[in-house]
Amino acid sequence: MPETPRARSGKRPVVVTCAITGGGDTVGKHPAIPVTPEQIAVSSLEAARAGAAIVHIHVRDPATGKPSSRLEHYAEVVERIRAENRDVVVNLTTGAGARFIPSDADPKIGGPGTTLASPEARVRHIEALKPEICTLDITTMNFGEFVFVNTPAHLRVMAKCVRAAGATAELECFDTGNIRLALRLIEEGVLASPAMFQICLGIPWGAPATVEALLMMRDMLPKDAFWTGFAIGPQEFPMVAQAVLLGGHVRVGLEDNLYIEKGVLAPSNAALVEKAVRIVEALDARPATPDETRELLGIPRSAQPA
Repeated sequence: MPETPRARSGKRPVVVTCAITGGGDTVGKHPAIPVTPEQIAVSSLEAARAGAAIVHIHVRDPATGKPSSRLEHYAEVVERIRAENRDVVVNLTTGAGARFIPSDADPKIGGPGTTLASPEARVRHIEALKPEICTLDITTMNFGEFVFVNTPAHLRVMAKCVRAAGATAELECFDTGNIRLALRLIEEGVLASPAMFQICLGIPWGAPATVEALLMMRDMLPKDAFWTGFAIGPQEFPMVAQAVLLGGHVRVGLEDNLYIEKGVLAPSNAALVEKAVRIVEALDARPATPDETRELLGIPRSAQPA
């Protein structure tokens, strides 16, 4: 019987994900937010060297810094990462194209800032680039001041495309009802099992970034699930510790939090990863390598990972 990553070292391997840039309005708030494909790739490589096994990628319009869904931007980021690092696991978002802001004149029509796209369009870059992981947001919710739209019907279409592309879906859940929907989609055979879950806390207006919320959502997951827990803002690092203590994996990055400590902007994604690694190690665990991450997730190591 092959040894597990834990059996080989004696310490539990904890997968550290770094969320590199996100799609939020953060560019003007922090000078280190990566914007261009080159900047996003460089920051991803730095995060990997700091201990991140997974890099989670959004892309932005290089001219404006606004969120983008253009295939050429994703392709350039992936190409630049793979030119220097064949090991780190690349996780591309499918969240772009889900924003709805009702028009003041007619609420059933999208107003300025609406990005709604078809489910097929939202996964076009996944079909083209075939990353090892991509996100699937199992939620329709008030997300700050807009509506984040991911209907069950759209999720079924996207999940089918993701599986056909050979990617593992990371199921992003922002509240307990999202987990219930994910479980139904697993029962239907739409989503694969064992599943990869991301418990997302502190996002307005989802579940709060509390131990109670993390425990409740963790306890709803299938026993064989792989799960990560994270929180945004000042709760990012406390949630790293809580997730490790509860048997999960962790995520940090400038998508979620701009500060390395109270009042001090993080100099880079790598600095956030380094701090997360220190917390993991202080709790008698260790950061998982990319190949250990693939083993934990059941992802075959291909000769040409995207």
